[in-house]
Amino acid sequence: MDTFNSLLSRQNVIMTVEMHTSGEPTRIVISGYPPLLGTTLLEKRRYAKEHHDNIRRRLMLEPRGHAGMYGAILVQETELTRSGEADIGVLFCHNEGYSTMCGHATIALGRFLVDTRDLEMFPRRDTLRTVNGTTELRIHAPCGVIRVSVPFNSNEVTFLGAPSFVSKRGLLVDIPLNERGCISREQVTVDVAYGGAFYALVSVQQLGVKDNIAEAAAAIERLVNLKATQEEIIKHPTERDLEFLYGVIVTDKTQGGPRGELGLCFFAGGQVDRSPTGSGVMARVALAVEEGWLGIGTDEWWRYESVVSLQKDTLGFQGSAMELREEGIVVKVKGKANYTGASAFVCEEQDPLKDGFVLSFPE
Repeated sequence: MDTFNSLLSRQNVIMTVEMHTSGEPTRIVISGYPPLLGTTLLEKRRYAKEHHDNIRRRLMLEPRGHAGMYGAILVQETELTRSGEADIGVLFCHNEGYSTMCGHATIALGRFLVDTRDLEMFPRRDTLRTVNGTTELRIHAPCGVIRVSVPFNSNEVTFLGAPSFVSKRGLLVDIPLNERGCISREQVTVDVAYGGAFYALVSVQQLGVKDNIAEAAAAIERLVNLKATQEEIIKHPTERDLEFLYGVIVTDKTQGGPRGELGLCFFAGGQVDRSPTGSGVMARVALAVEEGWLGIGTDEWWRYESVVSLQKDTLGFQGSAMELREEGIVVKVKGKANYTGASAFVCEEQDPLKDGFVLSFPE
């Protein structure tokens, strides 16, 4: 234990709590991350990208992480915590950068923030309201305030996200011969919807493929990005920082049961979400409402599965359209999160891989 304790006593140790939601990891940074300058959360996000991105790489990439790692950096003070509209802030990160919303990480954070009693890490913990055994908290994410509900002694968490909307329905995307690869069609119909982040939604039937789905999703992402730039499709009503295509979700309604569907989300340069993608569920519920087969305020739930959750009956997410606002549809998402461990990460300055690496092979 001498070396173990010696490592823990070093300066600049970063402590994390490790969780998963439907198999997708969340590495929650609870101490050791430097202060972030800025008045607003989006300013702090820019500061993190410009001044501390080496820490993101250190925690997300190998050898401490892997290509599928996901992280949450707690931000104790934002403009919305100061105004009393939120209890704590968060920045989400992954192997490529920083996202604006993350549902699976929100579910993990909800359980963890209710469980903790650490007032240094979560100064407003004692102000949370508990009604009929369910604790409510408000998390300020870059996309807005997420309202989270956590029942006592439960791993099931429900959240209400920022308003979601459809940016473009029935976008016709021409597939040039040099991009076609495994895609069997010359033209594919894609929907673009926002659920705290923008997604391109396309069915596996539209693609006409069963294998090489990652290759097909990468081609769709490139082509939708090109078309979105030409047609100004990806527009957020208030924040320019949110105007980018975060990922592509390939859906399959033939799998997932009578009131469900399978979705495979590709984001961050090909990272595959092991969970059904909470922000993607928000976008897909907004699309379902616009298509007319899911009602608003009816407590009508639809089940969303991933390739991992499809193997286990209780791991999928559920989504429901709760309320129509001027900005979009408020979606409720439900899922389960579990603890996997706690970590303490150190950095030796002489280590040439101290800030992580991405595995690549020489051509």
